[in-house]
Amino acid sequence: MKKKKKWLALAGGVAAYITGIGLFASHQLMYMKKKEVEFVLEREQKAGRMDPEAFKNIPQEEKWIQSKHGYRLHTIFAEPNPGSKKWMVFLHGITENKWNSVRFLQLFAKKGFNAVIYDHRRHGQSEGKTSSYGFYEKDDLQSIIEELKACKGEDILLGIHGESMGAATLLLYAGMNDSGADFYIADCPFSEFSEQVAHLLKRDYHIPKWMVLPFGDWWLKRRDGYTLKEVSPLKAVEKIKEPVLFIHTLEDAYIPPSMSEKLYEHKRGPKQLFLPEKGAHAQAYNINPESYEKAVDSFLETYVPRA
Repeated sequence: MKKKKKWLALAGGVAAYITGIGLFASHQLMYMKKKEVEFVLEREQKAGRMDPEAFKNIPQEEKWIQSKHGYRLHTIFAEPNPGSKKWMVFLHGITENKWNSVRFLQLFAKKGFNAVIYDHRRHGQSEGKTSSYGFYEKDDLQSIIEELKACKGEDILLGIHGESMGAATLLLYAGMNDSGADFYIADCPFSEFSEQVAHLLKRDYHIPKWMVLPFGDWWLKRRDGYTLKEVSPLKAVEKIKEPVLFIHTLEDAYIPPSMSEKLYEHKRGPKQLFLPEKGAHAQAYNINPESYEKAVDSFLETYVPRA
Protein backbone atom coordinates (compact mmCIF):
# COMPACT_ATOMS: atom_id res chain seq x y z
CA MET A 1 0.00 0.00 0.00
CA LYS A 2 2.83 2.39 0.88
CA LYS A 3 4.61 1.59 -2.41
CA LYS A 4 1.40 2.30 -4.31
CA LYS A 5 1.05 5.67 -2.59
CA LYS A 6 4.66 6.51 -3.42
CA TRP A 7 4.14 5.64 -7.06
CA LEU A 8 0.95 7.67 -7.16
CA ALA A 9 2.72 10.60 -5.55
CA LEU A 10 5.59 10.30 -8.03
CA ALA A 11 3.20 10.08 -10.96
CA GLY A 12 1.32 13.11 -9.66
CA GLY A 13 4.55 15.04 -9.32
CA VAL A 14 5.62 14.19 -12.86
CA ALA A 15 2.22 15.15 -14.22
CA ALA A 16 2.31 18.44 -12.32
CA TYR A 17 5.79 19.18 -13.69
CA ILE A 18 4.82 18.40 -17.27
CA THR A 19 1.68 20.51 -17.02
CA GLY A 20 3.33 23.38 -15.16
CA ILE A 21 6.48 23.68 -17.25
CA GLY A 22 4.52 23.20 -20.46
CA LEU A 23 1.99 25.90 -19.65
CA PHE A 24 4.69 28.28 -18.45
CA ALA A 25 6.90 27.80 -21.52
CA SER A 26 4.05 28.12 -24.01
CA HIS A 27 2.73 31.18 -22.20
CA GLN A 28 6.13 32.88 -22.34
CA LEU A 29 6.30 32.34 -26.09
CA MET A 30 2.72 33.33 -26.88
CA TYR A 31 2.68 36.44 -24.70
CA MET A 32 6.25 37.76 -24.66
CA LYS A 33 6.24 41.21 -23.10
CA LYS A 34 6.09 43.95 -25.75
CA LYS A 35 7.57 47.42 -25.81
CA GLU A 36 5.04 50.21 -25.58
CA VAL A 37 4.44 52.31 -28.71
CA GLU A 38 5.50 55.53 -27.00
CA PHE A 39 8.69 53.92 -25.71
CA VAL A 40 9.80 52.93 -29.23
CA LEU A 41 8.85 56.33 -30.64
CA GLU A 42 10.80 58.15 -27.95
CA ARG A 43 13.81 55.83 -28.27
CA GLU A 44 14.02 56.27 -32.05
CA GLN A 45 13.58 60.02 -31.74
CA LYS A 46 16.29 60.41 -29.06
CA ALA A 47 18.70 58.29 -31.13
CA GLY A 48 18.16 60.57 -34.12
CA ARG A 49 16.75 57.77 -36.22
CA MET A 50 13.30 59.31 -36.56
CA ASP A 51 11.89 62.83 -36.79
CA PRO A 52 8.13 62.56 -36.15
CA GLU A 53 7.39 65.85 -37.88
CA ALA A 54 9.43 64.94 -40.94
CA PHE A 55 7.68 61.58 -41.08
CA LYS A 56 4.25 63.25 -40.93
CA ASN A 57 5.20 65.33 -43.96
CA ILE A 58 5.69 62.20 -46.10
CA PRO A 59 2.58 61.53 -48.21
CA GLN A 60 0.98 58.52 -46.57
CA GLU A 61 -2.20 56.54 -46.06
CA GLU A 62 -3.20 54.69 -42.92
CA LYS A 63 -4.86 51.34 -43.57
CA TRP A 64 -6.42 48.55 -41.53
CA ILE A 65 -5.76 45.33 -43.41
CA GLN A 66 -7.74 42.21 -42.59
CA SER A 67 -5.80 39.06 -41.74
CA LYS A 68 -7.27 35.76 -42.83
CA HIS A 69 -6.85 34.71 -39.19
CA GLY A 70 -9.57 37.09 -38.06
CA TYR A 71 -7.90 40.31 -36.87
CA ARG A 72 -6.81 43.62 -38.38
CA LEU A 73 -3.28 44.88 -39.00
CA HIS A 74 -2.44 48.55 -38.60
CA THR A 75 -0.51 49.60 -41.68
CA ILE A 76 0.94 52.76 -43.22
CA PHE A 77 1.58 53.13 -46.95
CA ALA A 78 4.21 55.90 -47.15
CA GLU A 79 5.24 57.52 -50.44
CA PRO A 80 8.38 59.64 -50.06
CA ASN A 81 8.77 59.10 -53.82
CA PRO A 82 5.25 59.65 -55.20
CA GLY A 83 4.62 57.77 -58.41
CA SER A 84 7.57 55.43 -57.97
CA LYS A 85 6.89 51.79 -58.80
CA LYS A 86 9.57 50.66 -56.35
CA TRP A 87 8.22 49.52 -52.98
CA MET A 88 9.61 48.03 -49.78
CA VAL A 89 7.70 46.25 -47.02
CA PHE A 90 9.40 46.37 -43.60
CA LEU A 91 8.87 43.84 -40.81
CA HIS A 92 9.90 44.59 -37.22
CA GLY A 93 11.05 42.06 -34.63
CA ILE A 94 9.36 40.55 -31.60
CA THR A 95 8.39 43.11 -28.89
CA GLU A 96 8.94 46.05 -31.30
CA ASN A 97 6.43 47.88 -33.52
CA LYS A 98 6.30 49.67 -36.87
CA TRP A 99 8.11 52.80 -35.63
CA ASN A 100 11.27 50.71 -35.39
CA SER A 101 11.06 50.35 -39.19
CA VAL A 102 11.16 54.07 -39.99
CA ARG A 103 14.99 54.10 -40.09
CA PHE A 104 14.91 51.54 -42.89
CA LEU A 105 12.13 53.41 -44.67
CA GLN A 106 14.42 56.46 -44.71
CA LEU A 107 17.37 54.40 -45.98
CA PHE A 108 15.42 53.05 -48.94
CA ALA A 109 13.64 56.34 -49.63
CA LYS A 110 17.05 57.67 -50.72
CA LYS A 111 17.09 54.90 -53.32
CA GLY A 112 13.73 55.84 -54.80
CA PHE A 113 11.53 53.39 -52.87
CA ASN A 114 8.17 53.94 -51.27
CA ALA A 115 7.38 51.82 -48.23
CA VAL A 116 4.87 49.89 -46.18
CA ILE A 117 5.37 49.67 -42.42
CA TYR A 118 2.98 47.81 -40.14
CA ASP A 119 2.54 46.26 -36.71
CA HIS A 120 2.66 42.48 -36.46
CA ARG A 121 -0.28 40.76 -34.84
CA ARG A 122 -0.53 41.58 -31.13
CA HIS A 123 2.02 44.40 -31.52
CA GLY A 124 1.57 48.17 -31.67
CA GLN A 125 -1.92 49.06 -32.86
CA SER A 126 -2.63 45.76 -34.60
CA GLU A 127 -5.10 43.25 -33.26
CA GLY A 128 -4.43 39.60 -32.49
CA LYS A 129 -3.88 37.77 -29.21
CA THR A 130 -0.61 35.85 -29.56
CA SER A 131 2.80 35.97 -31.22
CA SER A 132 3.78 32.97 -33.36
CA TYR A 133 7.28 33.95 -34.58
CA GLY A 134 6.36 33.77 -38.24
CA PHE A 135 3.86 30.91 -38.33
CA TYR A 136 0.77 33.12 -38.61
CA GLU A 137 2.73 36.29 -39.38
CA LYS A 138 3.75 34.96 -42.81
CA ASP A 139 0.07 34.83 -43.77
CA ASP A 140 -0.39 38.38 -42.50
CA LEU A 141 2.51 39.46 -44.72
CA GLN A 142 0.76 37.83 -47.65
CA SER A 143 -2.37 39.90 -46.91
CA ILE A 144 -0.27 43.08 -46.77
CA ILE A 145 1.34 42.32 -50.14
CA GLU A 146 -1.98 41.46 -51.76
CA GLU A 147 -3.38 44.82 -50.64
CA LEU A 148 -0.26 46.67 -51.82
CA LYS A 149 -0.41 45.13 -55.29
CA ALA A 150 -4.15 45.69 -55.52
CA CYS A 151 -3.56 49.39 -54.82
CA LYS A 152 -0.28 50.02 -56.65
CA GLY A 153 -0.29 47.40 -59.40
CA GLU A 154 1.05 43.92 -59.99
CA ASP A 155 4.01 45.42 -61.89
CA ILE A 156 5.70 47.09 -58.91
CA LEU A 157 9.29 46.23 -58.02
CA LEU A 158 8.92 44.80 -54.52
CA GLY A 159 11.47 44.12 -51.83
CA ILE A 160 10.89 42.88 -48.29
CA HIS A 161 13.16 43.66 -45.35
CA GLY A 162 12.84 42.20 -41.88
CA GLU A 163 14.70 42.08 -38.58
CA SER A 164 14.79 39.11 -36.19
CA MET A 165 11.28 37.62 -36.10
CA GLY A 166 10.48 39.85 -39.07
CA ALA A 167 13.38 38.31 -41.00
CA ALA A 168 12.22 34.80 -40.11
CA THR A 169 8.70 35.74 -41.20
CA LEU A 170 9.77 36.97 -44.62
CA LEU A 171 11.80 33.80 -45.23
CA LEU A 172 8.79 31.66 -44.30
CA TYR A 173 6.65 33.76 -46.64
CA ALA A 174 9.21 33.59 -49.44
CA GLY A 175 9.29 29.81 -49.15
CA MET A 176 5.59 29.56 -49.96
CA ASN A 177 4.63 28.74 -53.54
CA ASP A 178 2.87 32.06 -54.08
CA SER A 179 5.81 34.25 -53.09
CA GLY A 180 5.32 37.69 -54.58
CA ALA A 181 8.47 39.78 -54.01
CA ASP A 182 11.49 40.44 -56.22
CA PHE A 183 14.10 40.33 -53.46
CA TYR A 184 14.50 39.87 -49.71
CA ILE A 185 16.77 41.23 -46.98
CA ALA A 186 16.86 39.09 -43.83
CA ASP A 187 18.55 40.83 -40.91
CA CYS A 188 19.44 38.48 -37.99
CA PRO A 189 16.87 35.70 -38.51
CA PHE A 190 16.81 32.41 -36.65
CA SER A 191 17.12 29.26 -38.77
CA GLU A 192 14.95 26.93 -36.68
CA PHE A 193 12.61 28.17 -33.97
CA SER A 194 13.12 25.02 -31.90
CA GLU A 195 16.90 25.60 -31.92
CA GLN A 196 16.44 29.26 -31.07
CA VAL A 197 14.33 28.43 -28.01
CA ALA A 198 16.87 25.78 -27.00
CA HIS A 199 19.67 28.34 -27.33
CA LEU A 200 17.89 30.81 -25.04
CA LEU A 201 17.08 28.11 -22.48
CA LYS A 202 20.75 27.24 -22.28
CA ARG A 203 22.00 30.84 -22.33
CA ASP A 204 19.54 32.40 -19.88
CA TYR A 205 18.51 29.52 -17.62
CA HIS A 206 21.21 26.84 -18.08
CA ILE A 207 18.43 24.32 -18.73
CA PRO A 208 18.79 21.51 -21.30
CA LYS A 209 16.12 21.56 -23.98
CA TRP A 210 14.78 18.09 -23.14
CA MET A 211 13.52 19.39 -19.80
CA VAL A 212 11.26 21.99 -21.41
CA LEU A 213 10.81 21.79 -25.17
CA PRO A 214 8.72 18.61 -25.50
CA PHE A 215 6.21 19.81 -22.89
CA GLY A 216 6.11 23.43 -24.05
CA ASP A 217 5.70 22.24 -27.63
CA TRP A 218 2.78 19.96 -26.69
CA TRP A 219 0.95 22.83 -25.01
CA LEU A 220 1.84 25.29 -27.77
CA LYS A 221 0.17 23.07 -30.34
CA ARG A 222 -2.99 22.83 -28.28
CA ARG A 223 -3.11 26.46 -27.21
CA ASP A 224 -2.02 28.19 -30.43
CA GLY A 225 -2.23 25.60 -33.19
CA TYR A 226 1.38 25.01 -34.24
CA THR A 227 4.61 23.35 -33.13
CA LEU A 228 8.12 24.75 -32.86
CA LYS A 229 9.34 22.63 -35.76
CA GLU A 230 6.68 24.10 -38.03
CA VAL A 231 8.48 27.44 -37.78
CA SER A 232 11.49 26.57 -39.93
CA PRO A 233 13.08 29.27 -42.09
CA LEU A 234 15.78 26.69 -42.90
CA LYS A 235 13.28 24.50 -44.75
CA ALA A 236 11.68 27.52 -46.40
CA VAL A 237 14.94 29.02 -47.66
CA GLU A 238 15.62 25.97 -49.83
CA LYS A 239 12.54 26.88 -51.88
CA ILE A 240 13.37 30.57 -52.39
CA LYS A 241 14.37 31.44 -55.96
CA GLU A 242 14.60 35.22 -55.56
CA PRO A 243 17.78 36.97 -54.33
CA VAL A 244 18.29 37.11 -50.57
CA LEU A 245 20.72 39.28 -48.60
CA PHE A 246 21.47 37.83 -45.17
CA ILE A 247 22.77 40.23 -42.51
CA HIS A 248 23.95 39.30 -39.01
CA THR A 249 26.34 40.89 -36.54
CA LEU A 250 29.05 38.60 -35.20
CA GLU A 251 28.45 39.92 -31.66
CA ASP A 252 24.80 38.83 -31.62
CA ALA A 253 24.30 36.70 -28.51
CA TYR A 254 20.50 36.47 -28.80
CA ILE A 255 20.30 34.79 -32.20
CA PRO A 256 23.70 33.30 -33.08
CA PRO A 257 25.18 34.53 -36.40
CA SER A 258 25.82 30.89 -37.28
CA MET A 259 22.07 30.66 -37.96
CA SER A 260 22.31 33.18 -40.80
CA GLU A 261 25.41 31.44 -42.09
CA LYS A 262 23.49 28.17 -42.17
CA LEU A 263 20.57 29.82 -43.97
CA TYR A 264 22.99 31.30 -46.50
CA GLU A 265 24.54 27.88 -47.13
CA HIS A 266 21.13 26.29 -47.75
CA LYS A 267 19.87 29.05 -50.03
CA ARG A 268 20.21 28.11 -53.69
CA GLY A 269 20.67 30.71 -56.40
CA PRO A 270 21.32 34.45 -55.95
CA LYS A 271 22.38 35.41 -52.44
CA GLN A 272 24.80 37.53 -50.43
CA LEU A 273 25.97 37.44 -46.81
CA PHE A 274 27.04 40.47 -44.75
CA LEU A 275 28.51 39.84 -41.27
CA PRO A 276 29.52 43.10 -39.57
CA GLU A 277 31.71 42.62 -36.53
CA LYS A 278 30.08 45.13 -34.19
CA GLY A 279 26.59 45.27 -32.78
CA ALA A 280 24.25 43.32 -30.52
CA HIS A 281 21.07 41.67 -31.75
CA ALA A 282 19.18 43.76 -34.35
CA GLN A 283 21.76 46.53 -34.09
CA ALA A 284 23.60 45.99 -37.38
CA TYR A 285 22.27 49.16 -38.99
CA ASN A 286 22.40 51.29 -35.85
CA ILE A 287 26.08 50.51 -35.24
CA ASN A 288 27.29 50.13 -38.83
CA PRO A 289 25.07 52.41 -40.97
CA GLU A 290 27.61 53.13 -43.70
CA SER A 291 28.77 49.56 -44.22
CA TYR A 292 25.16 48.36 -43.94
CA GLU A 293 24.11 50.70 -46.73
CA LYS A 294 27.09 49.63 -48.86
CA ALA A 295 26.09 46.00 -48.45
CA VAL A 296 22.53 46.82 -49.48
CA ASP A 297 23.76 48.82 -52.49
CA SER A 298 26.05 45.99 -53.59
CA PHE A 299 23.19 43.51 -53.32
CA LEU A 300 20.79 45.71 -55.29
CA GLU A 301 23.35 46.51 -57.98
CA THR A 302 24.17 42.83 -58.41
CA TYR A 303 20.74 41.24 -58.34
CA VAL A 304 18.08 43.96 -58.75
CA PRO A 305 18.98 46.01 -61.86
CA ARG A 306 15.72 47.97 -61.83
CA ALA A 307 16.53 49.27 -58.36
